[in-house]
Amino acid sequence: MFVGIEIGGTKLQLVAGDIEGTIIERRRFEVDQARGGEGIREQIASALPQLISVTNAKAIGVGFGGPVDNETGHICCSHQIEGWSEFPIGDWLKQLSGLPVKVDNDANTAAFGEALCGAGKGANPVFYITMGSGVGGGLVVDGRIYHGAKPGEAEIGHIRLDKTGVIVEERCSGWAVDRRIREACAGSPKSKLAELTRGMRRGEATQLAAALEVDDLVAKEILAETASDLAFGLSHVVHLFHPEVIVLGGGVSLIGEPLRAAVAKALTGFIMEAFHPGPQVKLAGLSEDAVPVGALKLAGLAK
Repeated sequence: MFVGIEIGGTKLQLVAGDIEGTIIERRRFEVDQARGGEGIREQIASALPQLISVTNAKAIGVGFGGPVDNETGHICCSHQIEGWSEFPIGDWLKQLSGLPVKVDNDANTAAFGEALCGAGKGANPVFYITMGSGVGGGLVVDGRIYHGAKPGEAEIGHIRLDKTGVIVEERCSGWAVDRRIREACAGSPKSKLAELTRGMRRGEATQLAAALEVDDLVAKEILAETASDLAFGLSHVVHLFHPEVIVLGGGVSLIGEPLRAAVAKALTGFIMEAFHPGPQVKLAGLSEDAVPVGALKLAGLAK
């Protein structure tokens, strides 16, 4: 048995499960951003001992929402929560629990979970992209997370879409799609999407699926634009790494099959003919459990 920990900007999850990624116990907390990293550490310290006790866990894996040194377990920083810069979370958890700990960033951890237990199971390589408050990615090759030379990671969110410097994150993150919806609905106030999002100031992308179900033209235009931008960014991944499967995760992926199908179709047009039909494009199979399951798999590597 192992413990997996997901540390994000809005939620904290501690789970216990086995090496196959099966979760049997869970503790979930909302993150108080005003209390910063110290507040999150207090939440972990309050829940971890009891979770270890009832499951007899042997190691801990951590998926952290920000850049980390996966070899030392030190956090570089958090872009969302104060109080994490240069914090030695691996050593801190070892002292707290007496157990070995393995730490990686949350996108890599989610990629690990999806590759071994989710939508990418049985495929190799597997590329995972998460589209939420930002855009992150992870590459799993031969069952291992690919890190590259330090400080390299699979930072697909920072791939440029043109020479002016526009990056994938500025077009395909949750906040970017929300902004695009607000702009489009201001010009088409009678559209179904405008009706569904009226009065909202964030999270408008959550209404895209409902608008698409009734063939709303504004929603269809936004879907096509987002899918095209995303596919163009992913075409560089295909040309460089040739993944067998690309997994779409994060809040924007909850648009569901319309997004998956649109990305798969657009991607074919951006990759060289020799690589057709290209990788399979799939929706994440683990949903909110991608990071916790990946953390359980990481725990199995802890020494």
